[in-house]
Amino acid sequence: MDRSLTEAFSALFSSKLATSLISIVSLPFVVRELDTTGYGDYAFLISTFSLYMILVSSGVTEGVQKFVAERREDDRWREHVVGFYLRLTLLLGAVGAVVLGLASLSGLPSRLLGEPFSWYFALLAVFVVAAQLRAFTRRTLMGLGLERYSEPLQVATKLTWVGLGFALAAYGLGVDAFLISNIAGAMVLAVVGLGLIARRLSVPAIVSGPPDGFPTRELLSFNGLNIVLVLLLLSLFHVDVVMMRLLTDGGKTGQYKAALAIAEYVWFVPLSLQTLLLHSTSNMWAQEQFERLTDLASRVTRYVWLLVSLMGIGLLVLADEAIPLYFGDDFTGTVAPLLVLLPGTLGFALARPLYAINQGSGRLRVPILATGAAAGINVVLNAVLIPAYGMIGAAAATSVGYASMFVFHVACAHHLGYRPLEDLRLRALVGTVAVAAPVIYLVDAVIANEYLSLLVVPVVGALVYTTVAVGSGALTVAELRSVIGALPAPVGPRLRSLLPGSDQ
Repeated sequence: MDRSLTEAFSALFSSKLATSLISIVSLPFVVRELDTTGYGDYAFLISTFSLYMILVSSGVTEGVQKFVAERREDDRWREHVVGFYLRLTLLLGAVGAVVLGLASLSGLPSRLLGEPFSWYFALLAVFVVAAQLRAFTRRTLMGLGLERYSEPLQVATKLTWVGLGFALAAYGLGVDAFLISNIAGAMVLAVVGLGLIARRLSVPAIVSGPPDGFPTRELLSFNGLNIVLVLLLLSLFHVDVVMMRLLTDGGKTGQYKAALAIAEYVWFVPLSLQTLLLHSTSNMWAQEQFERLTDLASRVTRYVWLLVSLMGIGLLVLADEAIPLYFGDDFTGTVAPLLVLLPGTLGFALARPLYAINQGSGRLRVPILATGAAAGINVVLNAVLIPAYGMIGAAAATSVGYASMFVFHVACAHHLGYRPLEDLRLRALVGTVAVAAPVIYLVDAVIANEYLSLLVVPVVGALVYTTVAVGSGALTVAELRSVIGALPAPVGPRLRSLLPGSDQ
């Protein structure tokens, strides 16, 4: 990656790492605070809300991020794009909030799901507006190349959710405590972020409306297709949780969501790359730099394979010890679905950056077909397997859906004109896993104390895995130094100085 991409990735990686660590530390306390059923209900509400917000916000967020990053002849292009999407943001947010508000007033949620749910939907109606402004603001900052501001604000949002959520829970609130804290966290980012945008762009040009000749049709076309694309993508995250709650109960849903939460922790780097690559590759597509896209995609795919495979091995080896300690003895049933999810987790991690690059092309019909095929497989298998096998069925269905996403988006990439597997080095990648995994398993097996194992195995495993990866040719020392150099200071520079060939 060039310097600008490396700096942006460093900001995104730092934010994602920080928010992941906050989630890792806070999640077991949230689960214990809400209990298994309460956590299942909260997971159902957030999954339902996330799917609903696709219709409200996805046409706005990716659109403003993509188009504000492009270079056009219009001297006020950025202001006109921001103004167009801000008006759309407010309109769609208002409509979305009214719909959920009316649903709450009708009492239907409580009749279908239980007494508190109409109140929960009233809170979600407020959350629509807050989340809409948060998403618009963050994506605008990223499109402007201001990840150094958008990402710390994302961390502040997460801290607000945790801190205020537990404070309200201490006063006797349950699920609604964490819904309210979500609203507050979103507003922190929105208010501060809008102030930063106002300092860098001309506010009169934003509010004046677009000039004659502004490509409104182009932006709206992207929005409409992008809503379909994001709906299909996020269905892979949330359909299984929603179906689990509708077909089983809150307790089983809570245990299954816990398995998903652990599996999704391995995605923080692929998610950072996905967020970065949408706007960073838009100009490559505009200039038809297919070889550059091939080089970037193939290196990113290989790096993601190496990192996520290492984390997957760690989860496979340590799950039996870590899950009961992390969530409590009530969640021992989480281990089996987690292990079933791991193969698909790797496939979905590989697909995330490719999805963003394909999306950045602006030619969304083929990515929609690719994502739709994976989403269709996911829905059908969940409908078949959950009634018969419960959590294991949901995990198996979701794992297959995740893995198919990578296959379909590789095919999509070839159709669009670049080759994401050109420098994959598949034999070396498979060899690295085949050699390192047994060694890491043996290290865990010889350590009798589970607490010591949780401390030692990740460190020793990372050293063994990295050594094998370099020895097999899956990763060169120069590439390793480049990847480590992208990590935020002081960690990245310090680790890089320890590698052979360092100038320091």
